[in-house]
Formats: sequence, structure tokens, C-alpha cells
Amino acid sequence: MSLHDISGRMEDYLRSIHKVIEEKGFARVKDIASDLKIKPSSVVEMMNKLQAKGLVVYEKYGGIRLTDEGETIAQVVRKRHETFAKFLEIILVPREAALRDAHILEHQLDPKTILQFARFVEFMADLSNKPGFIRRWAEEFREYCSRENKKISDVF
Repeated sequence: MSLHDISGRMEDYLRSIHKVIEEKGFARVKDIASDLKIKPSSVVEMMNKLQAKGLVVYEKYGGIRLTDEGETIAQVVRKRHETFAKFLEIILVPREAALRDAHILEHQLDPKTILQFARFVEFMADLSNKPGFIRRWAEEFREYCSRENKKISDVF
């Protein structure tokens, strides 16, 4: 199974399961419902679908775990989400907005576009070994944004 065979919503569930398991060591329906801010009945319905696809093992009234394939997909989805969040923070988007918008971008863009975003974020991270460059770039960008904000403050 590939990422093309599952919906964006399924990806969200897999990422949530992965996150909850990393944080707590296990995941239950109520944990996933809380993380995604949805009803437990919706989680149960999706767990049955994901289990049918071989991505999770779900025991009614028990725990949820990712299969090897589910784990692999969850890691890819989580990495993609983190890449977009980091990119948005690089361009000075506030963290909360970056996290919300990363969620939108991760499901909407072509894989080749996603790859280029990932490369850019990795490139910028690699430049952190050259702090003078990053600091100058960030300062220049902040000043540019400040000047532009004064020009268009009424537009947004």
C-alpha cells in the first residue's frame, strides 16, 4: 500500500496514533479522539477501516497499534507535516498558524513539490552550521516583513 491508496483523513489518524504512542507508550480510542478533537465513535469507525487495510491492529475496548506498514506511513506523514511546519516558521509564520497550515499543505501538494520543500528545510538546517549567514538572512527578512507590513496592514 502507498500513500496514494489512503485518504488525507486516514493519514491524520495514522499520524495521531504514532504521536500518541510516542507520548504515552500506547494508544486507545479516547486518546486519538482527544488528539484529533473528534468523537470516539468516529475513531472506532476509522480504526475498522485502517485495520481492514492492514495499517493498524485494533482491539475493541483495547489498544491500538500500528502495523509495520502503518508505522512506515505514519512516519512519512509526520515528517511531511514537520517539514511544512518548519518551513512556515522559517518564513516567520507564528507557530500555531504554522501547525494549522502545515496540516493543509501536507495533503494538497504534489510529491515533487513536497520534496523541494523538504530539501529547502534541510538546506536551511544545514546552514545553521554557519550562524552568521542565518542570522543575517533572518534579520534582513524580518526587516523586509516589517516594512511590508506597514504598507499593507489594512489588506490582511
